[in-house]
Amino acid sequence: MNAPATLKNTELSSSTVTCLDPASHPQRLPTTVELKQRLPLNASLTSQVAAHRRAIRAILDGSDSRLLVVVGPCSLHDPQSALEYAARLAELASEVSDQMLLVMRAYIEKPRTTVGWKGLAYDPHLDGSDDMASGLSLSRQLMRDMLELGLPVATEVLQPMAAGYFDDVLSWVAIGARTTESQIHREMASGLGIPVGFKNGTDGGVAVACDAMRSAAHPHRHFGMDRHGHPAIIETAGNLDTHIVLRGGHHGPNYSAEQVAKVSAALDKQQANPRIMVDCSHANSGKDPARQPLVFNDVLEQRLQGNTALMGMMIESHLFDGCQALGPSLKYGVSVTDACLGWSGTEALLRGAVERLRYR
Repeated sequence: MNAPATLKNTELSSSTVTCLDPASHPQRLPTTVELKQRLPLNASLTSQVAAHRRAIRAILDGSDSRLLVVVGPCSLHDPQSALEYAARLAELASEVSDQMLLVMRAYIEKPRTTVGWKGLAYDPHLDGSDDMASGLSLSRQLMRDMLELGLPVATEVLQPMAAGYFDDVLSWVAIGARTTESQIHREMASGLGIPVGFKNGTDGGVAVACDAMRSAAHPHRHFGMDRHGHPAIIETAGNLDTHIVLRGGHHGPNYSAEQVAKVSAALDKQQANPRIMVDCSHANSGKDPARQPLVFNDVLEQRLQGNTALMGMMIESHLFDGCQALGPSLKYGVSVTDACLGWSGTEALLRGAVERLRYR
């Protein structure tokens, strides 16, 4: 019998040199506990986050009749404009709190279909340097500053390893259309003590979101990292505070009364939480920010007509309308990812909705 084939010495040498090349060594990031110790929450803010989570849960279980609105930039890229937006939203939130619970959309990770800027947590300098250590720190600081303004904070968790850096500051979490079907994200959601919205799949179907909600409701044991950065078996208790987010799909929007009725029937069949949020952007608006108010008002009318399953909406909004490409000179307060509705349009939309809700 022939001896088993072996690599030539030159192949072994080449492989060894590549593996031991210092330039290929990964840069270490702070552990989640290290970053939280560096940028801690005081007792008051911790209590505030817990109260915001309870309020969102009450909306999800129907004991609070207010409308949940997650609103803010498609992505955060400039701390100054993000905090100016948050300050305006905080002022409005206090004025409409009898009818709406406004939650600041603070997205610091962005899914990419191919390549592109991945968000503040990845590339805070907007130059491709991918200074993730600074990105994590800046993102947590920004979220903490938003809490100081009194706002609940929401984000989409894209990279499960990043969740532990922010899980104590968040009051609502989205799992995106591309990751709702992921077992890893379902396991992660089952261990978050936070209300979670699963978006429907990119094809517009809701089956994957229903499955995700059922999976997240159960306890899991899965591979993960502990707070000290060590590989660990993670045990989760299950998360009952989940719901579906309709964002349309390849075939168009899915927020009409007829489509919402079909989604409600599907949720009922799966014995899943019947509460529904509508994302007014993405395929529901055809990615045209000027159409977001049309979507919002259509869903609001359904709610006013008695469809209490429609418990929330999401709006992509920034200080100014539209979007811009990343470059050396950026317009202040304009999105660098998806186009957004400007603040003036957003404020008018929400104030008009509150008046309709108050005097229905």
